[in-house]
Amino acid sequence: MKSAEIIDLRSDTVTKPSNEMRKAMAFAEVGDDVFGEDPTVNLLEEKIADLLGKEAALYMASGVMSNQVALKTHTVPGDEVIVEKESHIFNYETAAPSLLSGVQLNPIPGIRGIIEANQVESAIRPAVYYMMPTKLVCLENTHNRGGGTIYPLEKIVEIETVVRQHNLKFHLDGARLWNASVASGISLKEYATHFDSVSVCLSKGLGAPVGSVLAGSKEYISLARRFRKIFGGGMRQAGVLAAAGLYAIEHNVARLAEDHEKAKMFAGIIAESPRIEVSVEHVETNIVIFKYISKNVSAENFIAEMKKNGVLLSAGSAGKIRAVTHLDVSREQVRIAAEKIATYNA
Repeated sequence: MKSAEIIDLRSDTVTKPSNEMRKAMAFAEVGDDVFGEDPTVNLLEEKIADLLGKEAALYMASGVMSNQVALKTHTVPGDEVIVEKESHIFNYETAAPSLLSGVQLNPIPGIRGIIEANQVESAIRPAVYYMMPTKLVCLENTHNRGGGTIYPLEKIVEIETVVRQHNLKFHLDGARLWNASVASGISLKEYATHFDSVSVCLSKGLGAPVGSVLAGSKEYISLARRFRKIFGGGMRQAGVLAAAGLYAIEHNVARLAEDHEKAKMFAGIIAESPRIEVSVEHVETNIVIFKYISKNVSAENFIAEMKKNGVLLSAGSAGKIRAVTHLDVSREQVRIAAEKIATYNA
């Protein structure tokens, strides 16, 4: 099968820069960012800080680096961090909190990635010397393993109340916060105002090839810059990459609604198969989580079979399968992929 026939729904990270984005990168004004002298990086940081309503921001090589610098800046070794059990920080960041920050994660089970304020309250450690102190609470919006779930703003506010009452810090892994904002109509700033720090990703739905940005107070970002350097994240003429991020936030945010529509269409088509278990009403953004019902075919087998049929998918949790729509797959390609899945029978 020719590569051109492959429909890649593994992730929205597989997108490639458009010709216009490549031109922006090629002609970007650059300097040495370790010295704070790259004008394109500085502009990107200022722009995202403004969008999020924060005092400052810091460009990172990846979402994992952004989250881990965030944790390091908020904590000291021996602290505990509350996260949701299916969160990216807990499942996909290679035990980095323990390795890089010396902190323990306390994972709370949620429903489609959403935890409640009373669960957070119950998880906060008593202030006794033989227990590790709870220092930080992290949420994820949208929630990846939850199926692109938008974190309800009222629940964020309820958890923030608990966080402030206990004098904790509050971090948002907002890798796909752009999707949450476009789908809900709630501004980035309104989401971000409830958190001490926010990480947003440029290389997922927005289509940039590299980069995430961490935002917070000036004091917080000044310390985060030090930890970014310690983690090996100091880059030089990074404006070549930052230019792609600037192009992405200027041109590719509103179009995320197209990805959400494609995901809903995809879920509707595969739901017609009696062998597919999917909750169409829970498709809120660009991620569809589903299960193939068969005693003979595991999720891994199904993914392998679909690859033979020209459709690339990725694994979810507990035997589930994930499909992610993005700017590099058309509505027609998504329809074809969904029909191949719906008609597969083993």
